Amino acid sequence: MSKAFGYRAFGGPEHQEFLDRPVPVPGPDRLQIAVRAAGVNPIDWKIRNGWLGTDRPLPAVLGVEAAGVVEAVGPGVEGFAVGDEVFGVTVAGGYAEHALLDAAVSARKPAGVPFATAAALPVAGAAAWDAVEQLALEPGRTLLVLGVAGGVGSAAAQIARARGVKVVGTAADRNRDWVASFGATQVRYGEGVADRIRAAAPDGVDGLLDLIGGEDLREAAAVLADRTRLVSTADPDTAAALGGSAVRRNPGREALAALAALVAAGGLDPRITATYPLDRAPEALAEVESGHARGKLVLVVE
Repeated sequence: MSKAFGYRAFGGPEHQEFLDRPVPVPGPDRLQIAVRAAGVNPIDWKIRNGWLGTDRPLPAVLGVEAAGVVEAVGPGVEGFAVGDEVFGVTVAGGYAEHALLDAAVSARKPAGVPFATAAALPVAGAAAWDAVEQLALEPGRTLLVLGVAGGVGSAAAQIARARGVKVVGTAADRNRDWVASFGATQVRYGEGVADRIRAAAPDGVDGLLDLIGGEDLREAAAVLADRTRLVSTADPDTAAALGGSAVRRNPGREALAALAALVAAGGLDPRITATYPLDRAPEALAEVESGHARGKLVLVVE
C-alpha cells in the first residue's frame, strides 16, 4: 500500500484525510514514480472544493505536480526508463508516496537540480514560460507583471530577465525586497497604479502579464501602447475586452526541459519559501489556501 493525502468528498478542508491506496499501475502514456517531492498550488484546494467540476472519482489524491524516480513505464511511453529521475504533471494526485505522471508533460530532472526544485516547475513555471513565450518581447523591452510576487509572477520575471527583458511588477510594499531579489522593480498595486507604473518605467511598457485581473488590470492596461501584448491567466474576459488575450497554454516535455535547463544554468529559481514532510500536507495546503503564501511551497517525501 502507498500513503497519500486527499479527500473523500468535495468541499472544504474538513473533507481532507490521509489515505492508504495500492501503488498505482501505469496505463498507456503514463509513468509510475516513487515521489520525492510534490508542489502545493492554489489549484489543489480549488479542485478539492469542486470548483473545477465534480466528475472525478472519489476518494481523490491532492496535487498536480511532482518529481521522483521512475519505477514503472506504461505502454507506449518512449524516452523514459526505470530509474530515471523525472518531474511532471500528475494524473491522479501527487501528495503521495507513489504517483502517476503524464509522460507527455514530464521531463528528466537534471542531476544538479534538487527534486523539490523540479517539483515546483510544472505548474507555475510552465505557465510563466508560456506567457513569456507568447509575449515574445525583445531584449531591452519592458515587461509589466501584475502580481509579480507569487509563484507564476516570480518565475515569469526571471524567465524574462534571462532573455534581457526589463521587468516591473505590482506587489504589496512588504514584498519590495523580495521582488528586487529576482531583478524586478516593485510597484504598489491598488488605486493609482497606472501613475506609479509610469514613474517606474518612464520609457513605457512593451508587454503586460496579468495574474490579478479586475480593476488593477483595467487601470494598468492604460500604460500599454500595443494591447495585443497583453495576456492574462487571471481574467481573460477583461483582457480580451481590452484588446489582449488569455495565456495560451502549451505544456509539454520541451517546455519543462527548457525550464529545468534554465534552473541548472542559474537563470531561474522557483523561490521555494518552505518545504513540508508529507505528514504535514494539511498545514502546507492551508498556508496556500490562506492566500498569504509567497513563492512556492513543496512537500518532501522521504
